[in-house]
Formats: sequence, C-alpha cells, structure tokens
Amino acid sequence: MVRSGGHLPDPPAASSTPTPSAASAAAGATPSPSATKPGSGGRYDPADYAEPVRRYAAEAGVDPQLVMAILYNESYKPHDPDLERAWQRSKPDASFGIANMHRAAFDDTKPGRPFAARRWEELPDDRDLAVQAASWHLHDLAAQLPAHPSAPLTRNELLALGYNAGAGNMLAFARGVKIGPQAQSYLDRLRDNWEKSGAAVK
Repeated sequence: MVRSGGHLPDPPAASSTPTPSAASAAAGATPSPSATKPGSGGRYDPADYAEPVRRYAAEAGVDPQLVMAILYNESYKPHDPDLERAWQRSKPDASFGIANMHRAAFDDTKPGRPFAARRWEELPDDRDLAVQAASWHLHDLAAQLPAHPSAPLTRNELLALGYNAGAGNMLAFARGVKIGPQAQSYLDRLRDNWEKSGAAVK
C-alpha cells in the first residue's frame, strides 16, 4: 500500500497498544487557551476538548463525532510536549500533538487556512491548534473521496482510515482493496470509541 501523508507508527510511550497514526508560538501567533490550560501535558481525556472539536469541525465542515473519535484513537500515548520533542529528536518523522499529526500532513493542510501562519512545531503546546489542523486535514481527505465508494465502509470510517494511513490507502480502501491488520486495528478502535465520542460532542 502507498503511504500518502498518513501516520507512520510511533511507539507508545506508556501503553502496550502500538497503533499507527512546538517550541514557542510563531511570531505574531497567539496561543489558544488550551496551550496553557492546567493538565495539558501527559495523559488527558479527549472529551475535555469537546468545545474546540465542535468549533473546528464546524469551521472545516466535518463531523465533530469523527474528530473526537480520532482524538480517542490517537490518545494511546502520553501527549507531553517534552516527551514528544525528545522522541522527535531521535525519530524526525514522529508525529506531534494530541491528534498525532505528521509534519507533511500539517504543512499540506495549512495553506489558505486560518492557521496558515502557524508551525507544526507548535502542536505539542497548543491542543486547539492540533484539533483545528486535524479537522481541516479530514476536510481535505473528504474532498478526495468518490461520491459512491464501493467498499462496505461508511464515509467517516474511510476518512478515519485516510487520517491514519494516508489518502492513497484511503482511496484504495474506497475501491474495495482489503484492509490490512494495522488499518483494521485502527478501524476497530474507531468503532469502539464511536459512541462515547458522540456523547462527548453533544
């Protein structure tokens, strides 16, 4: 399968479930409240970010339940800024932020968007930015999906697979290509997280 801006596996820092999936603010950028809110490092409950999920999902025109479910899927490792940067120094293609976004995906998504002046390196410190970037990335993936995929998957499931495995794999899955074990694990967890994600964003 082709990797196309999706998640490469990052090792879970404190979890036995491996799953695929900045420095200070840029000049002139104002960090959102989540950049400094107490408890913003390490373990967290994605449901605490229901308000930015609703806001940025609406801004990007995507399903807030999907955005929240992805945050739950990506919460398998502690999201501590110092730990993320330490890992990134030894593994430059590591992902950043609570949505586990890779540099290429962030840089491809931001042009023309409200966060166009922001930097990927800011994601560990600003959780609202991470939610906003993930929402717009899902928007861009949705624009690539065919109107009537032949796969027996929902549109949201295909978008989640695109977020995890890249647009090329998402389009292959939409054509009915068999999902591999890593992508299937991500999809299974998305389904497990779906109901509580809906409750969180009501």
